[in-house]
Formats: sequence, structure tokens, C-alpha cells
Amino acid sequence: MARLLSPSSGSMTPAVAMILGSCVSLQFGAALAAQLFPALGSWGVTALRLGLAGIVLLLLVRPAVHRWHRSQWSAVLLFGLSLGAMNGSFYASISRIPLGTAVAIEFLGPLVLSAILSRRLADLACVALALAGVSLFGVESSLGLSALDPIGVMWALAAGVFWACYVLASAHVGTKVPGQGGLAVSVAIGALLLMPLGAHGVIGALEEPRFLLLALGTALLASVIPYTLELSALRRLPRHVFSILLSLEPAIAMLAGLVLLAQPISAFGLAAVAFVIAASIGTTLAERRRQRGRTEDRFAEAGGAAVVSAEYVAEVLETDALREADRV
Repeated sequence: MARLLSPSSGSMTPAVAMILGSCVSLQFGAALAAQLFPALGSWGVTALRLGLAGIVLLLLVRPAVHRWHRSQWSAVLLFGLSLGAMNGSFYASISRIPLGTAVAIEFLGPLVLSAILSRRLADLACVALALAGVSLFGVESSLGLSALDPIGVMWALAAGVFWACYVLASAHVGTKVPGQGGLAVSVAIGALLLMPLGAHGVIGALEEPRFLLLALGTALLASVIPYTLELSALRRLPRHVFSILLSLEPAIAMLAGLVLLAQPISAFGLAAVAFVIAASIGTTLAERRRQRGRTEDRFAEAGGAAVVSAEYVAEVLETDALREADRV
């Protein structure tokens, strides 16, 4: 894949629109998926969405899997497992708690990853800010202003952990597998991973064309369109701009929950999301200052969609810390 292009003022405007469009598509796709939960279950919807997205991507990309060697397959397998676990956990969480809340909690994963890999005070401060924001959801619940399902919160935290794994795995696949073949096969692997838990819902969708059509819309909105837009934007935008724009996802998720799921927005929720967005932007800008002067690298090969830590992991791949992690 070609290296990222140096951004120009003429290319940045449509690229910004692509990132915002990706965020809106992803979160509204999640809101659409939530409407299928009563009929198909969260695991069934996740397996169906990834399965359909995997089919679409495999048809579009047509990866030359017969040429892959063992290390490439190992990288793709780990990527697929982390992708499936991340999506399954996230959908399990939004079946129990509001969409905006789940996304804000999930953001802790890549933020903590950045802090662990950097071990810098600025990144630790950003994680503390995000934790303070997320704790506001608990304060709101303890005051009786809302009721958060603790199981839903645990699933959101698990999704954050798997998101951190996904960030590392996607960057690793980008160094091992050229083009988007690794992403396409990984999505299919993620779907197969979730199939035992979601088989009942998948069968139900196959028996009801209306559900299958909605699931296809979810696959396009939450997988195919975001990945395509993000990959195109990565070729036009500096990584720090890309990451800052994707930091708006909790706010967009809260808006999608309000519009499509009638989930109310509270003052505590707004403050919590603002704290998480500020922490995400702070991490991105701190890393940008440390890495200023370096050229754009190969992160686009990872398939995009790593969101908050995309910029950071692309640089950290060259550090001893991540090399050691890759050996493990």
C-alpha cells in the first residue's frame, strides 16, 4: 500500500468529512443494531453483522490467502479474535446501558494502553481525567438520577480491554500483511468466533428477511463504510488530526442514542463524555508534540479503525517496548 500522502489544504476538507462521516455511520449503525437485540440478541446481531461485513470485504478485497505464511496467519488470527471479542463485548454492553455511556467507558481501553506504553506523566494525567469522567456515571447512578446495569458496565470495560488488544493486533497485522486482506479475513474470523453464542439469532434472521435486511444495513453502517472512509482519510490527514476527530465518537454515540433509541442526555452524562473527549485529545496532542518532525508511517496498512491510539501505536511499533510485547 502506498505511504500516506502529505496533507494539503485541498485534501483535508473532504478527509475531515470522511472521518466525521465514519463516526456518524459507526455509531448510528450501533444504534440500529440495538433495535435488533430484542429479536436476535446482542450476540446474534454481532455475529450476523461481522459475518455479513466479512463477506462484503472478502468479495471486495479478495485476499491472496494462499500466499500467506504461518506468521501472517498468526497475526491475522489474533486480530480476528480481538476484533470479535471487542465487538461482542461492546454490543453486550449496549444491550444493557446507553450507547453514549458504553462508548465513553470503552474509550478507557486505548487511553490506558497509551499510558502504559509511554509511561509519561501527561498520558497518565489524561487517563486520570477520563476515569474522573467515567466516574460521573457512577455518581449519577448513586444519586438515583439514573440506573446503570453493572453487568453492562463490566461488558463495556471488557470491550475497552479488547479494544486495546485490537489496536496492537491491527498494527501488527499492518506490518505483516499488505493491503486490506488481513482486515477482511480478520472480520470473518471474528464472526466465526461469535457464531456459537449468536447462532440462535443468526438462524432467526435467516428465517425473517426483514431482520436480515436490517442486519445488512448494520454491517454496512458499522463496518464496511467506516473502514472505507477511515482508510481514505488516513491517506489525506495527519495522524493527530485523524485521532482528534475520532475522539468525538462518545458525543456522536450519545447523539445517536438520543435520536434513534430515545436515550436521554443528562448533565452528568454530558460532563462525563466531555472529560473522556478531552482526555483523548490530550493524549493525541501530547504524542504529537513528542513525535513532531517525523514523517507519516505505515499505519494505514493496519486498516484504520484503531481510533484513539492509531497515531500512538504507529510510532510505538518502532520502540523496544512493543517489540518485546510482539515476542510474547
